[in-house]
Amino acid sequence: MLSKDRRAITAERHFSHLPMSGVIRKRIKRLLIALLSLMAIHVVSMMALEGLSLLEACWLTFTTLATVGYGDISPQTAGGRLLTIALMYIMAITVLTLIVSDYIEYRFYRRERILTGRWRYTLKNHIVIVNTPKHGGQQYFLRLSSQIRAVPGYESAPIQILTQQYPEGLPPELRDAGLVHYHGSGSDPQALRAVNIIDARHILVLAPDETDPNSDSVTFNIAHRLNDLKLCHRVTLECIRDEDRHRYTSMGIRTVIRPVRTYPEIMVRAVISPGTEKVLEDLFNYQNDHPHRYELPLDELTWADIVSALIRHGIGTALAYIDPEDRIVCHPEPDAEVEGKGLIVLVKSADTPPVEELVDALDRYRAYLERWHNLQGQSTETKPAAAPTDKPD
Repeated sequence: MLSKDRRAITAERHFSHLPMSGVIRKRIKRLLIALLSLMAIHVVSMMALEGLSLLEACWLTFTTLATVGYGDISPQTAGGRLLTIALMYIMAITVLTLIVSDYIEYRFYRRERILTGRWRYTLKNHIVIVNTPKHGGQQYFLRLSSQIRAVPGYESAPIQILTQQYPEGLPPELRDAGLVHYHGSGSDPQALRAVNIIDARHILVLAPDETDPNSDSVTFNIAHRLNDLKLCHRVTLECIRDEDRHRYTSMGIRTVIRPVRTYPEIMVRAVISPGTEKVLEDLFNYQNDHPHRYELPLDELTWADIVSALIRHGIGTALAYIDPEDRIVCHPEPDAEVEGKGLIVLVKSADTPPVEELVDALDRYRAYLERWHNLQGQSTETKPAAAPTDKPD
């Protein structure tokens, strides 16, 4: 089990071995201290033996270390020259060479670790995606990341993938999209530490194989690890079997959805606006509600009138209309007059209304509006008639 101490999550001393990057950095620090010490001794010696000012002694030390050799200032006494040879030519320049060598080694090491997914980033408020889809993972991650970054406030959100795939490195397209990865399993405490899971803004747990119900056992193990860390309130998890959902919700998982690989937008909605994924999932399910297309003429009504008429008569919720050119117009302006030849309405699957009910409801609403306009015409200029509040017949 992972420690709940926040300081223990990213501290290198809690890993089974000290990463080579830490060894190299410590060695560079020691060499830098040694180099600065040698330079300080040389500056003091030049001031004492050569009678130079502080600025002149520093200038001589730095030009000697850089092997520039301007010659405008140089040691004149035998002691000053011997100290310069010993401190700068032999020791300081050698130490500087070791520092440059170690730095180059560190850069190569870091690049190799990043490419193979073994570099531990110090990310915060990032998004961690656990597992990779078995099919089409690259395309899914590209669309998912683009949809996440299209949300206001998430334009530059760091995204890290925790996966056992891509052992030779992420595809160039994913790297260009700004994604990074760590090679490991979501059920491995060491890997969870490595992605700094405790500071993640959102955690997405994908089903390894969206066609295999046994994937639920893999995600349940990961969910159990996250539950031990008290992180379930940040988790959006894919579940294949509907009967397994209660296992996750009872654990405290914030959002549980079905895998929908062709529409990663549903995952993004679940992360950004929890609860909206229920509406989207329902559109794919014929058991409760479904969007139904009705062919009927539309005129003399605004979009707000059509929506109100269908809701008042208990038919359903209008989602879009079909214009005369057979184009689907979604969410039009409420006051725009609608001219078309059909409607798409969200209705009850068990009791889908026939088209005649829609025609009757719209006709009744037209009659209601006509009565209202007549009342307005009969009103006086000083006291306009209020709109009737009675329900249309």
